[in-house]
Amino acid sequence: MRKLLLSVIATLIVASGASAHNPKAWRKLRQDINIFWASDLDRGGCYDQKVIANLMGEMAGKIKPECIISTGDTHHGNGVKSVTDDDWQEHLVDMYNHRNLAKLDWWAVAGNHEYRGNSQALIDYSKINPHWHMPAKYYTTVFKKGGATIRFVMLDTTPLIEKYRMDKRYPDAALQDHEAQLEWLDKVLSEATEDWVIVAGHHPVYADTKKNKSEREDMKSAINGILRKHKVAMYICGHIHSFQHIRRKGYDIDYLVNSSASWARDVKRTKDMKYCSDETGFSVITASEKRLSVHMIDKNGNILHTVNKTK
Repeated sequence: MRKLLLSVIATLIVASGASAHNPKAWRKLRQDINIFWASDLDRGGCYDQKVIANLMGEMAGKIKPECIISTGDTHHGNGVKSVTDDDWQEHLVDMYNHRNLAKLDWWAVAGNHEYRGNSQALIDYSKINPHWHMPAKYYTTVFKKGGATIRFVMLDTTPLIEKYRMDKRYPDAALQDHEAQLEWLDKVLSEATEDWVIVAGHHPVYADTKKNKSEREDMKSAINGILRKHKVAMYICGHIHSFQHIRRKGYDIDYLVNSSASWARDVKRTKDMKYCSDETGFSVITASEKRLSVHMIDKNGNILHTVNKTK
């Protein structure tokens, strides 16, 4: 019993002090543009969600992010029913209420879980909460600061995957014109002139996962040719609940999977994978005119892996 108690105390000490030595390292991450990137959030504060939410607040005080990008499944389970669903307050507003987070804007896309509910509510909630931004199912937004520019092209990936369009549990998926979205994507990328272009969606093109292979095959078929044609810097996503960095031979694109900010899954190293981790956490995207970086952060505030692109 005494040994168990000492073990618990030691664990608490490590957990409480794990990020204590990192504020200087966090400040060094800053560039002209600084953005938090979170995925697969809503677990009602359980698992590591509240720990990571508090960490994001602590790090925000050092990094001063412009906003938070959410690549889907901000709400798990069956999504939300409406803009007045209790999940908005309990699992978003009250969860990410650290003084350094409370006034940050969120720019989001829908995940597959949100397509189990009222996916239109994600757009309509923008009229309720001034810090929530989702003007459409897919859209683009640009950040400019200190001479740097970065464009995020935010995709609606669930309707791009046939299994969701055919599944009655995701009623809104079949209602979307996925071909129109791909035409829009090609047009937006052809006109982009920013220093950096990142395409963001919920589902991966490449990843190690036990999820149905058809998801990645459909994503690859739908968007990969367009991404490569326009030489985007990165494709970023969630869905898999692990950190992954994939760079295929002969490709200019870095494919990044963000871990869950609440509950993670196992992952194994595969061909073309530069890094992977089953730690929970989130990522920090930083950019200047000549450098784009993504830093994968675990729940203790450790910088696990950094992806750098330079010009």
